[in-house]
Amino acid sequence: MFYAISESFASLNDFMTAGGPVLWLIAFLAFFMWALIIERIWYFNSGHNTFMSTIKQKWDSISDHTSWESSQIKEKLRSEAKEEIAKHMSLIQTCVALAPLFGLLGTVTGMIEVFQVMAFTGGGDARSMAGGVSKATLPTMAGMTTALSGVFATIYLNSAKSREEERIKELIKN
Repeated sequence: MFYAISESFASLNDFMTAGGPVLWLIAFLAFFMWALIIERIWYFNSGHNTFMSTIKQKWDSISDHTSWESSQIKEKLRSEAKEEIAKHMSLIQTCVALAPLFGLLGTVTGMIEVFQVMAFTGGGDARSMAGGVSKATLPTMAGMTTALSGVFATIYLNSAKSREEERIKELIKN
Protein backbone atom coordinates (compact mmCIF):
# COMPACT_ATOMS: atom_id res chain seq x y z
CA MET A 1 0.00 0.00 0.00
CA PHE A 2 2.73 2.46 0.99
CA TYR A 3 4.72 1.53 -2.11
CA ALA A 4 1.77 2.31 -4.39
CA ILE A 5 1.23 5.70 -2.76
CA SER A 6 4.91 6.61 -2.93
CA GLU A 7 5.04 5.54 -6.60
CA SER A 8 1.98 7.68 -7.34
CA PHE A 9 3.61 10.73 -5.77
CA ALA A 10 6.88 10.02 -7.58
CA SER A 11 5.02 9.82 -10.92
CA LEU A 12 3.16 13.03 -10.16
CA ASN A 13 6.41 14.77 -9.23
CA ASP A 14 8.04 13.56 -12.46
CA PHE A 15 5.10 14.87 -14.49
CA MET A 16 5.12 18.26 -12.74
CA THR A 17 8.89 18.58 -13.16
CA ALA A 18 8.68 17.67 -16.84
CA GLY A 19 6.01 20.33 -17.41
CA GLY A 20 7.86 23.22 -15.85
CA PRO A 21 6.82 25.80 -13.28
CA VAL A 22 3.67 26.86 -15.14
CA LEU A 23 2.25 23.37 -14.58
CA TRP A 24 2.21 24.09 -10.83
CA LEU A 25 0.20 27.23 -11.53
CA ILE A 26 -2.30 25.20 -13.57
CA ALA A 27 -2.50 22.60 -10.79
CA PHE A 28 -3.26 25.31 -8.24
CA LEU A 29 -5.91 26.80 -10.55
CA ALA A 30 -7.48 23.36 -11.09
CA PHE A 31 -7.55 22.69 -7.34
CA PHE A 32 -9.12 26.09 -6.62
CA MET A 33 -11.69 25.72 -9.43
CA TRP A 34 -12.72 22.22 -8.35
CA ALA A 35 -12.96 23.28 -4.70
CA LEU A 36 -15.50 25.92 -5.78
CA ILE A 37 -17.34 23.44 -8.03
CA ILE A 38 -17.57 20.84 -5.25
CA GLU A 39 -18.82 23.52 -2.86
CA ARG A 40 -21.59 24.48 -5.30
CA ILE A 41 -22.58 20.84 -5.93
CA TRP A 42 -22.65 20.22 -2.19
CA TYR A 43 -24.73 23.35 -1.68
CA PHE A 44 -27.30 22.33 -4.32
CA ASN A 45 -27.54 18.81 -2.90
CA SER A 46 -27.73 19.65 0.80
CA GLY A 47 -27.91 23.27 1.93
CA HIS A 48 -30.11 24.75 -0.75
CA ASN A 49 -33.36 23.11 0.42
CA THR A 50 -32.88 24.52 3.92
CA PHE A 51 -32.25 27.98 2.49
CA MET A 52 -35.32 27.75 0.25
CA SER A 53 -37.55 26.67 3.13
CA THR A 54 -36.33 29.68 5.13
CA ILE A 55 -37.18 32.00 2.22
CA LYS A 56 -40.60 30.32 1.87
CA GLN A 57 -41.30 30.76 5.59
CA LYS A 58 -40.45 34.46 5.38
CA TRP A 59 -42.83 34.86 2.44
CA ASP A 60 -45.61 32.87 4.12
CA SER A 61 -45.31 34.97 7.29
CA ILE A 62 -46.57 38.01 5.36
CA SER A 63 -50.34 38.24 5.64
CA ASP A 64 -51.10 40.54 2.71
CA HIS A 65 -49.46 39.44 -0.55
CA THR A 66 -51.09 42.11 -2.71
CA SER A 67 -49.67 45.32 -1.26
CA TRP A 68 -46.77 47.34 -2.62
CA GLU A 69 -44.74 46.51 0.47
CA SER A 70 -45.23 42.79 0.02
CA SER A 71 -44.20 43.01 -3.65
CA GLN A 72 -40.98 44.72 -2.54
CA ILE A 73 -40.38 42.01 0.05
CA LYS A 74 -41.04 39.37 -2.63
CA GLU A 75 -38.43 40.96 -4.90
CA LYS A 76 -35.97 41.16 -2.01
CA LEU A 77 -36.45 37.47 -1.18
CA ARG A 78 -36.09 36.45 -4.83
CA SER A 79 -32.97 38.57 -5.14
CA GLU A 80 -31.43 37.01 -2.02
CA ALA A 81 -32.17 33.54 -3.34
CA LYS A 82 -30.74 34.29 -6.79
CA GLU A 83 -27.62 35.74 -5.21
CA GLU A 84 -27.12 32.62 -3.10
CA ILE A 85 -27.71 30.35 -6.09
CA ALA A 86 -25.24 32.22 -8.31
CA LYS A 87 -22.55 32.41 -5.64
CA HIS A 88 -19.06 31.61 -7.05
CA MET A 89 -20.43 30.88 -10.54
CA SER A 90 -18.61 33.78 -12.19
CA LEU A 91 -15.40 32.84 -10.37
CA ILE A 92 -15.69 29.26 -11.64
CA GLN A 93 -16.24 30.51 -15.19
CA THR A 94 -13.20 32.78 -14.84
CA CYS A 95 -11.08 29.80 -13.77
CA VAL A 96 -12.34 27.83 -16.79
CA ALA A 97 -11.32 30.71 -19.07
CA LEU A 98 -7.90 31.11 -17.40
CA ALA A 99 -6.88 27.45 -17.64
CA PRO A 100 -6.12 27.40 -21.39
CA LEU A 101 -4.39 30.77 -21.08
CA PHE A 102 -2.09 29.34 -18.42
CA GLY A 103 -1.50 26.39 -20.76
CA LEU A 104 -0.52 28.83 -23.48
CA LEU A 105 1.82 30.54 -21.03
CA GLY A 106 3.44 27.17 -20.41
CA THR A 107 3.82 26.66 -24.15
CA VAL A 108 5.53 30.02 -24.53
CA THR A 109 7.90 29.48 -21.60
CA GLY A 110 8.74 25.98 -22.85
CA MET A 111 9.52 27.26 -26.32
CA ILE A 112 11.68 30.03 -24.86
CA GLU A 113 13.71 27.30 -23.16
CA VAL A 114 14.06 25.52 -26.51
CA PHE A 115 15.36 28.71 -28.12
CA GLN A 116 17.76 29.31 -25.24
CA VAL A 117 19.16 25.80 -25.62
CA MET A 118 19.55 26.35 -29.34
CA ALA A 119 21.33 29.67 -28.77
CA PHE A 120 23.75 28.33 -26.14
CA THR A 121 24.64 25.12 -27.96
CA GLY A 122 25.02 26.67 -31.39
CA GLY A 123 21.89 25.15 -32.92
CA GLY A 124 21.12 22.56 -30.29
CA ASP A 125 20.88 18.83 -30.51
CA ALA A 126 17.64 16.97 -31.17
CA ARG A 127 17.40 15.50 -27.68
CA SER A 128 17.50 18.83 -25.84
CA MET A 129 15.07 20.38 -28.32
CA ALA A 130 12.65 17.47 -27.84
CA GLY A 131 12.82 17.99 -24.07
CA GLY A 132 11.93 21.63 -24.49
CA VAL A 133 9.04 20.81 -26.81
CA SER A 134 7.80 18.26 -24.28
CA LYS A 135 8.03 20.91 -21.55
CA ALA A 136 5.99 23.18 -23.83
CA THR A 137 3.20 20.71 -24.63
CA LEU A 138 2.51 19.36 -21.14
CA PRO A 139 1.15 22.66 -19.76
CA THR A 140 -0.96 23.10 -22.88
CA MET A 141 -2.49 19.67 -22.38
CA ALA A 142 -3.02 20.29 -18.66
CA GLY A 143 -4.62 23.69 -19.26
CA MET A 144 -7.01 22.32 -21.87
CA THR A 145 -7.92 19.31 -19.71
CA THR A 146 -8.59 21.56 -16.73
CA ALA A 147 -10.73 23.88 -18.83
CA LEU A 148 -12.68 21.00 -20.39
CA SER A 149 -13.48 19.45 -17.03
CA GLY A 150 -14.55 22.87 -15.78
CA VAL A 151 -16.80 23.39 -18.82
CA PHE A 152 -18.69 20.17 -18.09
CA ALA A 153 -19.08 21.12 -14.43
CA THR A 154 -20.21 24.64 -15.39
CA ILE A 155 -22.88 23.23 -17.70
CA TYR A 156 -24.21 21.11 -14.84
CA LEU A 157 -24.12 24.02 -12.38
CA ASN A 158 -25.79 26.43 -14.81
CA SER A 159 -28.65 23.97 -15.37
CA ALA A 160 -29.04 23.56 -11.60
CA LYS A 161 -28.98 27.35 -11.24
CA SER A 162 -31.71 27.80 -13.88
CA ARG A 163 -33.83 25.05 -12.35
CA GLU A 164 -33.60 26.61 -8.88
CA GLU A 165 -34.35 30.12 -10.17
CA GLU A 166 -37.57 28.76 -11.68
CA ARG A 167 -38.32 27.02 -8.39
CA ILE A 168 -37.98 30.36 -6.58
CA LYS A 169 -40.63 31.89 -8.83
CA GLU A 170 -42.97 29.03 -7.99
CA LEU A 171 -42.34 29.17 -4.25
CA ILE A 172 -42.73 32.93 -3.93
CA LYS A 173 -45.74 34.01 -5.91
CA ASN A 174 -48.87 36.03 -5.18
